[in-house]
Amino acid sequence: MSIAIKLSDELAQDAKLYANVTHRSVPKQIEYWSRIGKLAEENPDLPFSFIQETLLAIEESKNPATLTEYQFGN
Repeated sequence: MSIAIKLSDELAQDAKLYANVTHRSVPKQIEYWSRIGKLAEENPDLPFSFIQETLLAIEESKNPATLTEYQFGN
């Protein structure tokens, strides 16, 4: 479901800048910020870098070719 929302010009400009750097569209950049913010609010004790790396690991796990079995004791 998509809905139209009004955003401040300042937020839109910031999103455009970050979107260009990260090769995302402006709406995808805002969705990313929203997702990170939601996760940070739900997990206030976790640092941003941990949340970001967890999201990356989730995406990587969707591609079985990139997975390797962890060997304990090595």
